[in-house]
Amino acid sequence: MGRWAGQNKFHAPCDRDLPKLDFAPVSNTFYAPGEQRAAKVHALFATIARRYDLINDVQSFGMHRRWKRRLVALANVKPGDRALDVCCGTGDIAFALAAKRAEVTGLDFTEQMITVAEAKKQKAESGKLNFVCGDAMNLPFAESTFDAVTVGYGLRNLASWETGLSEMIRVAKPGGRVVVLDFGKPDSALWRTLYFGYLRLCVPVFGLVFARQIDAYAYILESLKHYPAQRGVEARMRELGLKNISVVNLIGGAMSFNYGEKTEERGCPGRSTSESQTGSGM
Repeated sequence: MGRWAGQNKFHAPCDRDLPKLDFAPVSNTFYAPGEQRAAKVHALFATIARRYDLINDVQSFGMHRRWKRRLVALANVKPGDRALDVCCGTGDIAFALAAKRAEVTGLDFTEQMITVAEAKKQKAESGKLNFVCGDAMNLPFAESTFDAVTVGYGLRNLASWETGLSEMIRVAKPGGRVVVLDFGKPDSALWRTLYFGYLRLCVPVFGLVFARQIDAYAYILESLKHYPAQRGVEARMRELGLKNISVVNLIGGAMSFNYGEKTEERGCPGRSTSESQTGSGM
């Protein structure tokens, strides 16, 4: 991982060293823990599918496209490699992987997202690219199938992000790259306060204006509060035996990449059949 030298790697203090920022609970139509999570997330992305790309451009000031290109660079696919993009949404990452002449599968739980991705595919030179509707927590692929497995803004949406990560590792080949891009939790108390304030006050307005759904994008902060972000994903990657693990923070930790490689000797993590839910990326 020498090409990351000099970049902002993540060295997190313990939780006890950070101020506790207590944002008052906000009721959200699309967030529910436990057994209702799958249906709620599916309803969310079915609602916003047609305007998903536009709102992402607006709320990130277009930067999400740059971050997704960087994810693809970290995945480091070569011509002929097999790549899987989990929670692919409307296909941005899958299209970028296919542009590297990899054989790509994009998987998403929401049929409406797949419909948009397929429509985009008809208008583009997409190479070997296939979109499938499926469950990120029970991937319909054999162990050790893919040279690279990616997820952008999707792991946080799963009923069990740990199960989703285990499944990504299961289907990666020995030596395969596993790359996660998602919203993060900055260590700086001041920056975290400002960032969470933006997610709480500004982003829902974009959802209201462009999708006529204020709860659709208020969901981001609600889901992030229940997600361990870069620190938790890094720890779980270590527990699952990945090597060359690294975290790269963007804009002070507000966004982050988690990277790891499957070891040659690593066995297949056990499947979980008790929960099932796959979210698109947002």
